[in-house]
Amino acid sequence: MADHHWDKRIDRRGMLECMGWAGTGTLFALAGGITGSLTLDQAIAATPKAGDTALSAVKPFSFLQISDTHIGFKKAANPDVIGTLKETIAKVRALVVQPDFIVHTGDITHLATPEQFDTAQQLLAELNMPVHFVPGEHDIVDGTNPQPYLDRFGKGTKGEGWYSFDVNGAHFIALVNVIRLADRGMGSLGDDQLAWLKDDVASLSASTPIVVLSHFPLWPLFPEWGWGTSDGMQALALLKRFTSVTALNGHIHQIQQKTEGGMVFHAGRSTAYPQPSPGVGPGPGPLLVPPADLRSAIGISSLAVRQSSSPLAIIDQTLAG
Repeated sequence: MADHHWDKRIDRRGMLECMGWAGTGTLFALAGGITGSLTLDQAIAATPKAGDTALSAVKPFSFLQISDTHIGFKKAANPDVIGTLKETIAKVRALVVQPDFIVHTGDITHLATPEQFDTAQQLLAELNMPVHFVPGEHDIVDGTNPQPYLDRFGKGTKGEGWYSFDVNGAHFIALVNVIRLADRGMGSLGDDQLAWLKDDVASLSASTPIVVLSHFPLWPLFPEWGWGTSDGMQALALLKRFTSVTALNGHIHQIQQKTEGGMVFHAGRSTAYPQPSPGVGPGPGPLLVPPADLRSAIGISSLAVRQSSSPLAIIDQTLAG
């Protein structure tokens, strides 16, 4: 486990060097705005069924979430994050039915250097499909300058990198909550972004499926470790009228989920290494496991969004299979 815990006395650079925020890889399919699940093996083996039709006005589609690839991290928890990312990419490429696109929920790199951004771009290009990004705190130079990230991955976005897009009747909202961190290292959105979000959803029907992307969880998953967003509840209040909201985040390298009415919150697992469960041990950071066990502690989760009254269900698939 990491020697440090989250403490106000730790400066940002020290935090970035000791915290190897890892990533997630989650496959989603959307039909009707409601979620169900399938394993990665089932997804790989799946074939399209003749005569399948959409069950609602939303045309079915799928997408993949990855996060916290942390290109540049080389410490003991996983000295080869490039290798485990390549394994993840290989699993995605093995899917018989490829996702329509990918979302990356931040910490693309470990220290936001040009070389790390170059490597990340080259590796993610191997997926051969569109990728929509939000930044993690490790992608922001000195905690306040998003420009190097924006130059690489944020072209055409608003403000400090937020934006939205529509796919087959669903509305995706990409938020930035990793600049000017709040108390205990929690994320923050800020007044300008909240005002933009209010305008962005104002004209949407309440039945529009909403998918929200962020790096830090919008919900107070474990504020004592900074696992939350200080003004996240203000953003969620703007989305309360929608019947289906799925909020996806990275940052914590483990499956954590919560359902409140029509809102489903999902924090995904790592492709690099795990972190402690909330409240276990001195604080967040790379959780050291025996090298032989690493691929049993990291991996991909696959999901399907279907016409169902069930909440979001996630079945985890490790790299060990």
